[in-house]
Amino acid sequence: MTIPFDARINLTPEDIPKRWYNLAADLPGLKPPLNPGTGEVAKPEDFEPIFCKEIIRQEGSTERYIDIPEEVRDNLIYLNRPAPLQRAYRLEKYLKTPAKIYFKREDMSPLGSHKGNTAIAQAYYNAEAGIHTLTTETGAGQWGTALAMVSNLYDIKTTVFMVKGSYLAKPLRKTIINTYGATIYASPSEHTEFGKKILKEHPETTGSLGIAISEACEMAANDKNICYSLGSVLNHVMLHQTVIGIETMQQMEIGEIEPDYVVACTGGGSNFAGLTFPMLGEKIRGKGFKDTQFVAVEPRAAPSLTKGEFKYDYGDTAGFTPLLMMYTLGSEFIPSSIHAGGLRYHGMSPLVSAAYDTGLITARSYDQTQTFEAGIMMARTEGIIPAPESCHALKGAIDLALECKEKNEEKTIVFCLSGHGLLDLYGYEQYLDGTLPSSEI
Repeated sequence: MTIPFDARINLTPEDIPKRWYNLAADLPGLKPPLNPGTGEVAKPEDFEPIFCKEIIRQEGSTERYIDIPEEVRDNLIYLNRPAPLQRAYRLEKYLKTPAKIYFKREDMSPLGSHKGNTAIAQAYYNAEAGIHTLTTETGAGQWGTALAMVSNLYDIKTTVFMVKGSYLAKPLRKTIINTYGATIYASPSEHTEFGKKILKEHPETTGSLGIAISEACEMAANDKNICYSLGSVLNHVMLHQTVIGIETMQQMEIGEIEPDYVVACTGGGSNFAGLTFPMLGEKIRGKGFKDTQFVAVEPRAAPSLTKGEFKYDYGDTAGFTPLLMMYTLGSEFIPSSIHAGGLRYHGMSPLVSAAYDTGLITARSYDQTQTFEAGIMMARTEGIIPAPESCHALKGAIDLALECKEKNEEKTIVFCLSGHGLLDLYGYEQYLDGTLPSSEI
């Protein structure tokens, strides 16, 4: 048997990108964050209560490329970078589509998701600044897991506030995060003033990412030796994730792949940005991807792009963060509890939002019953059980492939498999026994 040359395209550790790409350099007219107290443009010092100085510098940077420190590149090897680009032959055959489907395998990291790409960078910069403790939020648990693990590389303690709905539905996330040495609380919690306030007003709440962010920020702001670290939304996180897209572009060149569609799920925007931003930069500058369509896929439980407003809003529920220009459902919006906890966020990355507002990308949303159906299809054809978040991108890719089938078009689809779902089997069990609830608002 001759293995097709595009079955799996691998790179070597020497191919780990040496620079991150910053879309802020190529998107004109970006609206800056505002100080929540004064309403004026936020200054670097406004971020100092929660972030270290290098993270603040990157957050406001408009440099097109930022060098990746060698220590960070070295540690990315242990996250299984570079990640393979693989073709879904059996899924194509099952769908009887003329389309080609490729997926970037972020599920093969020991962490099980793409989140380590920015966790390593943020832990490195905070360690360099002498920070001894990081606080963070996590939805489904992938981000909390990532930060907990990489903190060991830099002798940093980590406290994780996990959205209560996910905390209760996925108890093994607590075990993993504790195994890595971090402390984890269900959010809202009794460990912050804002958490106590929410519990008093809404004792039965399942929580939200906005609430968990507020708790983590409060803890950081109250101690000069503690900084806040987040896994999505802000510009520096989008920056660190671009290793995904830079690798993918090199792999597509090797495999002679010219994508008609590039697809990723969106909650706060990190894996979507990581895959698409380097390509969007090429498109903006007229260097490639002229006819490629970039598709963001979000849950109908939290459809910030497809149902939200493009306006200034808080990144958290308590109003601790700067006001961000983004697509938002409102900072007090608490989505229904769904298995794709990493997508349960009221807003969208300002950079992803700006790209959507200017028409560079499109968006669609799905009910969680539709996305788990796609996950089952992937499991039974390719043998991979995707994370519920990744199932959204998968569903988008499948629908595009079926559209190609209807039109008899031989198009090429590339999507991001942002993580595996081996800790999300309760959701799959509900789908299989017919008890998975709809996630429509």
